[in-house]
Amino acid sequence: METNYIFLSSGQLLFASLLMVVNIGLSIVLKLGLTKQWSIASLRMVGQLLMVGFLLDWVFALNNPIWILSVAFFMATVASITAVGRTGKRFSTIYLNSFISILGAAFFVMFFALSGILQIDPWYSPQYLFPLLGMVLGNTLNGISLALERFMESLSVRRKEVEMLLSLGATSWEAAHELIRDALRTSMIPTLNSMMVMGIVSLPGMMTGQILAGVSPGEAVRYQIMMIFVIATAAALGATLIVVLAFRALFNKRHQLLLERLRTVT
Repeated sequence: METNYIFLSSGQLLFASLLMVVNIGLSIVLKLGLTKQWSIASLRMVGQLLMVGFLLDWVFALNNPIWILSVAFFMATVASITAVGRTGKRFSTIYLNSFISILGAAFFVMFFALSGILQIDPWYSPQYLFPLLGMVLGNTLNGISLALERFMESLSVRRKEVEMLLSLGATSWEAAHELIRDALRTSMIPTLNSMMVMGIVSLPGMMTGQILAGVSPGEAVRYQIMMIFVIATAAALGATLIVVLAFRALFNKRHQLLLERLRTVT
């Protein structure tokens, strides 16, 4: 396949930004109250991506494993904070638990993909690590926030049911098992739905980007299939880890529900 990459100039990007006028216009005409949010989000998105571009250019040029892994850890930290920020309740160790869940899930599947599947040497090569890690972290934080929010909300709503089971002799795990299962199912459904229609209703971002860069569709599909497996596993592992850690934080060894540790965030 002949490569026909089109370089986007600053003028073309500025022209593309005119599309946001449609969103802002709809907000004004329909009085949605989102004019300021659209403007701030657009400027923030551009600033963040430009900053990331400069940072990655610098890291690529250095090709130093310490800096590469430092940036990767920073990305994981931001993802863990973002995941918690989407929930309406908190407990004391929630940020640490979120970080452990994202770090454990994302870096396990990333090492497996880079070292085992792609067999990159070294496995932390920034050309492959950062693009793949970004997709993995984005999907993992979504799974974590969905599972965490559903589990904490279910515990609050069904508190009496859980406490009744505990009073009848059930262990903490037995009393919370249905809520844990429901939280994990909730977190996995978006990934399942996406996989079911992939290639029919939508073309995934990685595949689209590779095709635009001149890679043959057949080769792009192979990479995309690999990434879907990686992303789905990372999201499932992350959701499972966060729910188990939240479970351990909200129940004690005497099989008591400690819901007073939860606080609502407004």
